[in-house]
Amino acid sequence: VAPYERPALSKAYLFPEGAARLPGFHVCVGSGGERLLPEWYKEKGIELILSTEIVKADLPANTLVSAAGETFKYQILIIATGSTVIKLTDFGVQGADAKNIFYLREIDDADKLVEAIKAKKNGKAVIVGGGYIGLELGAALKINNLDVSMVYPEPWCMPRLFTSGIAAFYEGYYANKGIKIIKGTVAVGFTSDSNGEVKEVQLKDGRVLEADIVVVGVGGRPLTALFKGQVEEETGGIKTDAFFKTSVPTVYAVGDVATFPLKLYNELRRVEHVDHARKSAEQAVKAIKGLEKGQSVDEYDYLPYFYSRSFDLAWQFYGDNVGDTVLFGDNNPQSPKPKFGSYWIKDGKVVGAFLEGGSAEENQAIAKVAKLQPKAENLDALTKEGLAFACK
Repeated sequence: VAPYERPALSKAYLFPEGAARLPGFHVCVGSGGERLLPEWYKEKGIELILSTEIVKADLPANTLVSAAGETFKYQILIIATGSTVIKLTDFGVQGADAKNIFYLREIDDADKLVEAIKAKKNGKAVIVGGGYIGLELGAALKINNLDVSMVYPEPWCMPRLFTSGIAAFYEGYYANKGIKIIKGTVAVGFTSDSNGEVKEVQLKDGRVLEADIVVVGVGGRPLTALFKGQVEEETGGIKTDAFFKTSVPTVYAVGDVATFPLKLYNELRRVEHVDHARKSAEQAVKAIKGLEKGQSVDEYDYLPYFYSRSFDLAWQFYGDNVGDTVLFGDNNPQSPKPKFGSYWIKDGKVVGAFLEGGSAEENQAIAKVAKLQPKAENLDALTKEGLAFACK
């Protein structure tokens, strides 16, 4: 299919009613742009070649080779290969190849999961992983009336971003929805029935969970293997400059695979998020066009941004989650309309801000705070002031 944006797959694509389907989430529509249907590419004179896998890249020769043996020559190459999903079979987990163990990366994965949800009505689902995918799929499967258990090794959910205080709210909220949360252990094996369908999940702590459906969300890794040894790499990604040009002048890299200079923090970083995928692509194209016309282009100046939606909840985060933290607002999972947030403070300045249940204006306000990094010497005063600090 023509390029689409993945976030819908773990959210509205799985809804029992009013589900998202293509062409609803082709590339660019999520950020208010044109919806890039297959016809759009034709109209713009762009050749869209589908069902074609590139298996070899020869960067010195400006050549790509497909699985079918076709050769593609280029003047400029943009690497936008994204990430691939980490599978339990990669680690040799026993029984991890059973039927009805799902990963979510492609639209094809989502379609298979939708079929399984229909086939296993009111069945038992086990989510392995407590990150983005785990939390969003836990909610989606619960909405489909499955009996959901979540299993993850960390002391709380979304540990790469959430503090224990933020996580406690979501764990409480999910528990109130009837989702069972099992922390501090991992899945070490699966048993299946005579049809080869998953039946049980064996945990490291000895517990055994019944399962009709298992969804695994234990992370991804950038797809850089094609270019190994041909471009400079850094922290697992392809190293680029502020225009997403790699160490090879005719080659650019964008999205998940790019390790780029994050100007705001004066460091190299790789960011896995749809917002950066869109903006880095735009920056690379501006730079390429600028070079053609002999025009200068501003350096990429990105403010890290993450968001999620599940049940009636919606949070946004901007900036960097380093330093001391304060928690403010109503973070009681029982509240009819919970609204709370957190600031991260480093060297006496606010460097990151998180908000659950915010309006568009309030979310813009926390983004501004994360970008401007105002002084905040007194953490107690900041806790009391809460959202008002951002909305001044």
